Amino acid sequence: MSAELVALYADESCLGNGQTGDNPGAAGVLIEYQRPDGSLVRRDLWVSEPATTNNRMALRSVIEAMRAIGAKGARFRVVFTSDSRYIVDGMTGWVHGWARNGWKRKTGPIENLALWHDAIAACDGHAVMWRWVRGHAGHAQNEYANHLATRAAADQTSSGGLVESAFDAWLEAYRARGGKAGVPDAFPDGATFAPHASLPRIG
Repeated sequence: MSAELVALYADESCLGNGQTGDNPGAAGVLIEYQRPDGSLVRRDLWVSEPATTNNRMALRSVIEAMRAIGAKGARFRVVFTSDSRYIVDGMTGWVHGWARNGWKRKTGPIENLALWHDAIAACDGHAVMWRWVRGHAGHAQNEYANHLATRAAADQTSSGGLVESAFDAWLEAYRARGGKAGVPDAFPDGATFAPHASLPRIG
C-alpha cells in the first residue's frame, strides 16, 4: 500500500537580504492533505530568525516542514513546491554531486552545509517530488506561503508547529485588496506522483 500523499508549499523571506548588519527572516509553509473521505485539510507552519539570509530560510522551510509531518515516525509521499531554485536545483542535483565529492566543491566551501545536511536528514524515509513555481506570479498557495514568511520575518514569530490554516480567509481578503491569485492548485494526483531520486546518505 502506497504511503499517504502530502502537498507542501514553501516560501522564505529575509528583510534586507545581503545588506550589512542583522537581517531578520522567516520561512512559511502551507501543508495540505486529504482525509479518507476526500476532504482537504490545510495546516500552516512558520519559523523566524533575527539574523539570517534567504538561502538559510529556504533550507529551514524544508527542515521544519519535513520534521513536522514526520514527527510521529510517519512517512509520506510529498510534493514539495517552492519558488526557490536554490532548494529545487539543490535537492534534485547539487547534493548528489557534492556527496560524490565528499561534500566539497572546486569553487570553495559549500554555503550552509550544516543546513543542507539537516534538510537531507529531515527528508529521510519520505519520497519527495520537488517542484518549482515562479514566485510572485499569482500562484495562490505560493503567494500564501510568501505571506506567512514575510509576516513572520517582520514580527519575528513562530507557529510552534502545525496550526489551523487561514488560507481561505487570506485568499478572499487578498483578492479583495486587488491581489492577483489564481485558482488554488488541486491536490496532487497520487497516480501521477513521480518522486525524484533518493537523497544521499549523511554520515
